[in-house]
Amino acid sequence: MQDPTYLRSMTTKRLPNFNDTELAFRHLNDGELKRGKLLFELLSRPWLVSIGSFLARVALFLRIPIAWAVRPTVYAQFCGGESIEESEGTVEMLYSNGVETILDYSAEGAKSEEDLDATCEEILNVVTATDGDKRHAFSVFKQSGLALHRLLEKKPSEFTSEDKEACARLEGRIRRICKATADSGGKVLIDAEESWIQDNIDLVTEQMMAEFNAERPVVFTTVQLYRHDRLAYLKGLHKRAVEGGFVFGVKLVRGAYMEKERERAAQMGYPSPIQPDKAASDRDYDLAIDFCLENLNVISLFAGTHNADSSFALCEKMQKMGLDNNDPRIYFSQLLGMSDQITFNLAAHGYNIAKYVPYGPIREAMPYLIRRAKENTSVKGQTTRELSLIRKETSRRSIE
Repeated sequence: MQDPTYLRSMTTKRLPNFNDTELAFRHLNDGELKRGKLLFELLSRPWLVSIGSFLARVALFLRIPIAWAVRPTVYAQFCGGESIEESEGTVEMLYSNGVETILDYSAEGAKSEEDLDATCEEILNVVTATDGDKRHAFSVFKQSGLALHRLLEKKPSEFTSEDKEACARLEGRIRRICKATADSGGKVLIDAEESWIQDNIDLVTEQMMAEFNAERPVVFTTVQLYRHDRLAYLKGLHKRAVEGGFVFGVKLVRGAYMEKERERAAQMGYPSPIQPDKAASDRDYDLAIDFCLENLNVISLFAGTHNADSSFALCEKMQKMGLDNNDPRIYFSQLLGMSDQITFNLAAHGYNIAKYVPYGPIREAMPYLIRRAKENTSVKGQTTRELSLIRKETSRRSIE
């Protein structure tokens, strides 16, 4: 097995080549490459994704066994396994290629306080299992996995006494995770969600940062730049951090709920929180990257993107600033099963790079997989890029 040590210690200023498919897919055998090709060919047909998603929901509702079809296909592409232990092979494969792991418990749709407590315990299991293991970069969770959605939708001023008790339980779960992470010397990402629950998410996240980030960035928030107000939020958070005497980490993404956001805004008659077009999202994403780089004394940057141009631009900016490729304040990240041309080329050049590795029982992971399929079809050009690169590597291998 390849020793990744030389990859993690490189400080070379040579920039990556995201068109190098041999490097991008060398971790995949021919069968795995063929599986990816078939999946992205299917995902390139929105009508087929819609039908498949509908049938999957019906199967889940009727409790029809579907693991036999899902496990060797879409689940194998986008998930590490049904448990932390079952994900070990994926974790080791990634690390042997210079890529760290972010284990993401992908069960969704909790309906009771018992479900929420169980999710909290599983996230704590991740923190414990990865304590001191250099193959793992971060822990991660969504606050909607620790609270009933209706609670997050309410304004604090509207809370009933019952809501206040539920909110206290939510903060208790989050504090347990953040404290365990701080005690282990780790870092934890709190993902962003829909705009109508994000204010409550931001409120609790900032409380955790003020509490645990006095000396180093333990808690990372997430900023979605497809919202027109998030660049201003990032700058405001920086001001509050300076005044409050804490540092913070931020994951910058474009966003994942665009269609849902626009539909809800139109149905409920309020202004859409989404940028007017992709160019505006790209502009604010680039400006947010610049702002973080200008304030690395306070901000640690986590660039979560499948955009090769954005990733390359960040590499160039780091080079111009004289920053090492493996500067500990800067991480790149992509999802398992996607954008390998970015991930493994960055790793080969010594950048800090991590893959989100979702895991969980297949039935519980199905909502995640359905959402992932829909997002692949809705992000313009994403599936086409994935497919063209896989085809290029398939052709290269056939010539050898």
